[in-house]
Amino acid sequence: MSDQPIAEPYALDTGRAAHSAAYSPLYQQIKAMLLQSLDRGEWKPGEPIPSELELAARFQVSQGTVRKAIDELAADNLLLRRQGKGTFVATHYEAKVRFRFLRLAPDDGRQQATSSRVLECSRIKPPADVAKQLDLRTSDQVFNLRRVLSFNDVPTIFEDIWLPGALFKGLSTELLAEHKIPLYGLFESEFGVSMVRAEEKLRALAAPTEQAQHLSVQTGTPLLQVERVAYTYGDRPVEVRRGWYLTQHFHYRNSLN
Repeated sequence: MSDQPIAEPYALDTGRAAHSAAYSPLYQQIKAMLLQSLDRGEWKPGEPIPSELELAARFQVSQGTVRKAIDELAADNLLLRRQGKGTFVATHYEAKVRFRFLRLAPDDGRQQATSSRVLECSRIKPPADVAKQLDLRTSDQVFNLRRVLSFNDVPTIFEDIWLPGALFKGLSTELLAEHKIPLYGLFESEFGVSMVRAEEKLRALAAPTEQAQHLSVQTGTPLLQVERVAYTYGDRPVEVRRGWYLTQHFHYRNSLN
């Protein structure tokens, strides 16, 4: 099977993407098309994707080209290979995926029980900076979720989260209380929104009064602030999250590859 440019039925959706694809390696074009299928929900989180042979036939390329595209998506934690079972769409119910986004780790390395307490969940107009980060207008509606995360029942993280109202219709304090699952897992199963990557900014600061109260520390206590913008497929921003982390017994863990 010859690895020639992809036939028209599988051309990239946008003119800009198609133009870029013409100058990218063939496996990158296949990767882009697989991402489009994931974005459209052709294969749901936790479901298997077709075999490499089936995808090679579909895209009219070699199995090796498909394998290289899948390898990159697996390295990005968007797909998960399971020995003897096939390749599956990553889900936030998988520990490997879930803990990509929880970077706070105890200094002693011991596993700790985590719990979440939702303070409020309201529908509001976004602050100007949040609207810009979410590619929204300030007149659009967002859900503002505020909560405290505890480790071994000790309040450790205060979070302020903004989500586009159009994508998360029906989000409520009651829904959050009813589902005792990871937040990104809830977004995935209830709203069909998968968080696939995030960008973060970190800074050290003194605890503001409100955050200090919720974390049971004195105002001015040193905290680590983490601001995250999370994206779904197509690099569409779908969450802004600001967290204030108490780090007396914790550290922020990252791996640089």
